[in-house]
Amino acid sequence: MAASKIKKDDLVRVIAGKDKGKEGKVLSVDLKNHKVLVEGVNKVYKHSKPSAANQQGGIIEKEAPIDISNVMYLYKGSTVRVGFQGEKKNKVRVAHVNGKTETID
Repeated sequence: MAASKIKKDDLVRVIAGKDKGKEGKVLSVDLKNHKVLVEGVNKVYKHSKPSAANQQGGIIEKEAPIDISNVMYLYKGSTVRVGFQGEKKNKVRVAHVNGKTETID
């Protein structure tokens, strides 16, 4: 499986969709379905009936996954493209900034 350009705990900005322009931390990455879960982005509301686990019931607010192509990595406050440099064991993520490459990790 190919390495992901976006990883857990990265800061990203949404570049498309209803939450365009919002920024947040990546909570999880699903490489199989090409989805990411970003903190505070794509909020959905679920109505739950009272149960043993949730005695009160009511409306639960949580984040829903968005497509990984709709987010970009934030590097020093601006969005950048992410690539890889090096061979298999020495592979590192790099940010492409103004024609230069800078190591991320």
